[in-house]
Amino acid sequence: MRDPLLCPLDHHGDAETGDGLLDFAVNVFPDARPAWLDEALHAAIGEVAAYPEATRARQAIADAHGRPVDEVLPTAGAAEAFTLVARARPWRRPAVVHPQFTEPHSALLAAGHEVTTVATRPEDGFALDVAAVPDDADLVVVGNPTNPTGVLHPAERLRDLLRPGRVVVVDEAFMDVVPDEPESLLTDRAAGLVVLRSLTKHWSIPGIRAGYLVGHPALVADLARHQTPWSVSTPALAAIEACLTPRALAESLARAVALGTWRDHLARGLAARDVEQVVSAASFVLARPGAGARQALRDRGIAVRRADTFPGLDDSWVRIAVRPPDLADRLLLALDELG
Repeated sequence: MRDPLLCPLDHHGDAETGDGLLDFAVNVFPDARPAWLDEALHAAIGEVAAYPEATRARQAIADAHGRPVDEVLPTAGAAEAFTLVARARPWRRPAVVHPQFTEPHSALLAAGHEVTTVATRPEDGFALDVAAVPDDADLVVVGNPTNPTGVLHPAERLRDLLRPGRVVVVDEAFMDVVPDEPESLLTDRAAGLVVLRSLTKHWSIPGIRAGYLVGHPALVADLARHQTPWSVSTPALAAIEACLTPRALAESLARAVALGTWRDHLARGLAARDVEQVVSAASFVLARPGAGARQALRDRGIAVRRADTFPGLDDSWVRIAVRPPDLADRLLLALDELG
């Protein structure tokens, strides 16, 4: 396990794109926003003369997941939630399961905490080993499905992390890619559990920082006290409402099914070329084409996400965003050229 402090934790996929490159680095759904979402966003512009009011969005979250309103909180994407968690309490031993999205680790460091890294291993398929988490960890952060591995951890295994005096934060930013979300903990009301969601990737609105968290009311209140007033903009609140309607949830499932089909095509192509990969339930695949492959693909006009910024991975790994088969075939042909 590489020292997380030696990894550039603030590196993200958007830094890989540009210069006319074919984008396999950013995990945003590669299609236009639905008309109903654009309509909601445009209508929200008419309300920006007033300060944001989150009441309707909170109710929409509560209704969608069968939770009381005091158990939900809109956030400016999942990233804001990580900062709220980091600042909420004087954590004695926060632990982050790696490799995973680096923002929670970075937020904890920025808040002055010393972070314990819990390593998952490629030889185990990056599966979570609950026994590897220190008994005295009072905060545990884990992604499900995990970015960048795409591993979907069983809900029961995540529940095994819960214990008195510990808060478990499950980042479900990519759970909407999983049809019917069987391993989601959004409706689990365990006292020490916080679940985070993001709407930016699945609905192609990363510029609209829209997300939310759910948890025990005392925990939600702790987090809300550290939230900057009006941090979630009026358009973001409108997006939350729009993306949680029955119509939106049906379209979300259709997007998830399409992504699964595209992912299977990519995985078959990688397997045919004997490229090591991790079985993924997300909108990306972690693959191991070897050191130098990322730059070689870039030289051929294709951007993939470097993986050596994730603790536990080196430069032989890359994360490949799922794209429609015609685009995936261009990536696969470029891999053929690498020999």
